Amino acid sequence: MNTIQSYNYYMPTNVVSEVNSSKRTGEIVKDVVQKKVLIVTDKGIRDAGLLEGVIASLESVKLSYAIFDQVEPNPKAETIGIGVTYLKENDCDAVIGIGGGSSIDTAKAIAFIATSGGHVLDYEGVGMISTSPLPIIAIPTTAGTGSEVTASTVITNEKTLFKAAVISPYLFPKIAILDPVLAMKCPPSITAATGMDALTHAIESYVSKLAQPVSQALALQAIKLISRNLRNAYFVGTDLKSRSEMLEASMLAGFAFSQSRLGNVHAISQAFGGVFDIPHGIANATLLPFVLKYNLPACPEKMKDIAEAMGADVSRLSTSEAASKVLEMVIELNEAFDIPSNIKDLGVSLNQLPKLIEDSMRSGNILANPRLTNANDVKTIIEDAYYGKL
Repeated sequence: MNTIQSYNYYMPTNVVSEVNSSKRTGEIVKDVVQKKVLIVTDKGIRDAGLLEGVIASLESVKLSYAIFDQVEPNPKAETIGIGVTYLKENDCDAVIGIGGGSSIDTAKAIAFIATSGGHVLDYEGVGMISTSPLPIIAIPTTAGTGSEVTASTVITNEKTLFKAAVISPYLFPKIAILDPVLAMKCPPSITAATGMDALTHAIESYVSKLAQPVSQALALQAIKLISRNLRNAYFVGTDLKSRSEMLEASMLAGFAFSQSRLGNVHAISQAFGGVFDIPHGIANATLLPFVLKYNLPACPEKMKDIAEAMGADVSRLSTSEAASKVLEMVIELNEAFDIPSNIKDLGVSLNQLPKLIEDSMRSGNILANPRLTNANDVKTIIEDAYYGKL
């Protein structure tokens, strides 16, 4: 007997996608900012001049601002506390995160701790926030994390080296501003890592046990856009159309996984980020082939769909042959972008294997992975990825 799937789709973020839209930030956000906004970013973004248009636009509508530029990769809980103090000292009533996922995640955490109080790690898990945060505006400068449209933030516990996820509908930004011009200065290595991060989001979302029709449609479109544009964004870099469509793809993948969760790649890569401080995108890209190989037997039909979305001609192939094409094409992309073929080259040490397994199994993403996964399976995936065994 066929069953009809029940699901809920919720997406409150207002998305503005437009060339030079960051230069209209003041006009776009003036209705959600009462008096003063905190810009949350990193020193690299500030030094590259990517704040100039945003700042000029805020001044044009007479909005005051302060800048907190202490964001680091894999943002730490201590940084959130410092940011909240800075926000209160400057009497800000809204937050703009501008940069990659780390900046936007930091902005989200500062915004909700400012109203909820306590320590950010007190809210680890799903649905632990009960108070509306300050208004969150997200302006991505990389096409990867999709954090501008997700209900989560990931913060590292410096004491345990665990990357804790805080997930709540309250964390959806009120506004996301997608300006491809800001991505034009993104260097090739970051373009590749963040682009493969977005592809990982889309693939894991599509095959997730929690996937539903809306999330799957969004994920497939993201896969199509990434497959058509990532090489050009990497090798040419200055093509505005490819930059724009990569931002769109990253957003769509974020839309998708905010509904479906992710899978083993993210469960394990977040453990790498916490223990070894490895940037999230490159960890995902390197791990992806090994998890794909593990998952293939559990979802061949969905993998066939992904192969078609990536541009493969699967008309004369069996389902299993078509599914295997996804693994082949991901390996080809990693090779083209000089992404390591094993996690040893990322700085992962098997001396920390027990902690890596424990932290991976602690992630809710393990439960959404299409193939049932236990601690021994995680051990095998990590060891295969360490030795580059495919």
